[in-house]
Amino acid sequence: MTNGRAKGSSAEREVAKILFSELGLTFKRDLEQYRSADRGDLLCDEMDFPATIEVKRYAKGVQARPAWWDQVCKAATAAGKWPLLVYRYDRADWRWRVPAQMLVDLGAGINYRGAKVGAEYDWNYAVEMDTRTAMMLIREMISHD
Repeated sequence: MTNGRAKGSSAEREVAKILFSELGLTFKRDLEQYRSADRGDLLCDEMDFPATIEVKRYAKGVQARPAWWDQVCKAATAAGKWPLLVYRYDRADWRWRVPAQMLVDLGAGINYRGAKVGAEYDWNYAVEMDTRTAMMLIREMISHD
């Protein structure tokens, strides 16, 4: 368990560094995640970030595990935010998963705070992307605030 927790916290710090480098926003690990259910892994210090972030890092695999997506969707629902799953396997690049509804709303110019999160589409309709694409999407989301 200790090695798994260490690997998880290292992955969370790595994703926080990516977010800071790309967006200029500081994220910290949510230590309450170990005490309370339905919490994400990272919290933004500077703003009410529109998504609940769950970070996963494992040795082997090729795609997101359904339980990971279920976990972040449950936490996002509790927080009234969008789910954002960030994961990678050893020797692979980070993958970012968001609900398709987020892209639909963004394309329609809907402010994420005014949107009924998950109202029209089931969150099982999801889109995965690389880091560069995810950063473009997140920049657009937070610029519509």
